[in-house]
Amino acid sequence: MFFGSDNQTGASLQVLEMVNAANKGYAHGYGDDQWTRKAIDSLKEIFECDLEVYFVSTGTASNSLALSCLVKPWESVLCHSHAHIILDESTTPELFTGGARLVPISKGEGKITADNLIEYFKKAGTNFPHNSQARALSITQTSECGLVYTPDEIKELSFVVKQDGIGNGKTNEKESGLKIHMDGARFANALASIGCTPAELSWRSGVDVLSLGATKCGALFAEAVIFFDKKLAEPFIYHRKRTGHLISKTRFIGAQFAGWLQDNHWLALAGNANTQAAQLAKDILSFKELKLTWPVQANELFVIMPANLANSLHEAGAEFYYWYIDALPSNIKLGNGEVIIRLVTSFATEDKHREDFCELIRQYFKSH
Repeated sequence: MFFGSDNQTGASLQVLEMVNAANKGYAHGYGDDQWTRKAIDSLKEIFECDLEVYFVSTGTASNSLALSCLVKPWESVLCHSHAHIILDESTTPELFTGGARLVPISKGEGKITADNLIEYFKKAGTNFPHNSQARALSITQTSECGLVYTPDEIKELSFVVKQDGIGNGKTNEKESGLKIHMDGARFANALASIGCTPAELSWRSGVDVLSLGATKCGALFAEAVIFFDKKLAEPFIYHRKRTGHLISKTRFIGAQFAGWLQDNHWLALAGNANTQAAQLAKDILSFKELKLTWPVQANELFVIMPANLANSLHEAGAEFYYWYIDALPSNIKLGNGEVIIRLVTSFATEDKHREDFCELIRQYFKSH
């Protein structure tokens, strides 16, 4: 009944086996090793393009270092109102960028939309240098509400912030447009959900930089910052070193990625998490007293339930998080005595975990 987060699981056997293989013998440090090269080659093949990729151990470092290459200290990054970078990374993006501002938009919506951006730019000040200038858009895949951005939706966002240049009030084509960063902590789950190619879900739709996370999907600690626009990567090695995220034994992150990507293992892991989430959603909806806040499109569920039930489940050993009330869409209100919780399935979730969780719910309603 462990639905707290997909980062609470261990690692897959295939990933561990690759790490064990990398543990034998000697290898050069700082990424100059066969395991890191193997991972880079795999990513180039999977994304069907030449690219620059660098490995770090945490998602916070991955997101913050990526953004440090996109904006200057006096510029801004647009993001969802509940984005991980603005709520859960303790101002690290601001620190790593030297002070760039994070600007939240689209509160109460599951994903950032083109209309959200257009509305923001209508109101944004253009009296430079007095007003901060937006230079990057960060979107999360899957989104903060467990929803998947489709390639077409990403293209719409890209059109608003790049092609028409309204993002900064410039008319010079060379100066117009924002760069797009994707927080891909659950990119694998999104990919397994809609079945397109990694390229279609990233650079072909307009993404410039992808923070690709493996940690939540079967790795130990493995994150990759992938630059599809290679020119943007030039300062990365310096930012990574100065912030203490250049790891001497990078081979162990490279080995994790090599094992994770081999034979589409990453998609199989994500697929199990998604399948379990879809089934858990059906189980939840079998109780008339429970509601889903958002459609279940990957491996996260947001459930409205009686607070007493949530407390009972916690006391019985179920793992989950209470969620932000202001994350609710505007057309949904909590009733008296209700709470919203988040349930997350993982590559390690089994049928028994779901069944035991729902049996607790069943017993609760029988006794109340």
